[in-house]
Amino acid sequence: MASRTATKDIITLRGSAAIVGEFFGYAANSILYNRGVYPEESFAKVKKYGLQMLLTQDEGVKTFISNLTAQLSEWLEAGKLQRMVLVIMSKASGEVLERWNFSVETDSEVVEKGVSREKSDKEIMREIQAIMRQIISSVTFLPCLEEPCVFDVLAYTDTDVAVPFTWIESDPKLIANPHMVKLHSFDTKIHKVDTLVSYKNDEWDEA
Repeated sequence: MASRTATKDIITLRGSAAIVGEFFGYAANSILYNRGVYPEESFAKVKKYGLQMLLTQDEGVKTFISNLTAQLSEWLEAGKLQRMVLVIMSKASGEVLERWNFSVETDSEVVEKGVSREKSDKEIMREIQAIMRQIISSVTFLPCLEEPCVFDVLAYTDTDVAVPFTWIESDPKLIANPHMVKLHSFDTKIHKVDTLVSYKNDEWDEA
């Protein structure tokens, strides 16, 4: 008689923090590429989440994103990260043109009691893939960035978090009366990430 072996995908707090931290790294790269913050030729293609993704080859940006994802993963594992925001600004004026907002909800029981959750890796990958597809297609609904831009990353953490010396206190870099587009979310059953992009409303300027 034929037998079948079934396995469950167990998600631990550390594993979930690693998934979300890695997602932030790929999402940041994808935003910087698709919004033209850095030249196309400074990115290399890799396969991830079943998609053709692009990663920066600029050493400075690479190091920045690598350090960022390591720190975010640490905060995620401690249940202390509330939100990460990637901000795109005019290089000349510093005006904020776009805010890519990733809100994080953490299952407090997992953090406090060290329990694990169950969710298929494939299902998580499908949910992340849906967000990445939206970032890739963002050029179809976001206004062109017609001037040289720079980016920054804001992390919203619990107030009792020890902040590394490489991070500084910042204003929220908000956009006045922005347009907002809600993107997909994904959930590891331990961390849920909701994604929203807000951008400058040129119609408001002309009013």
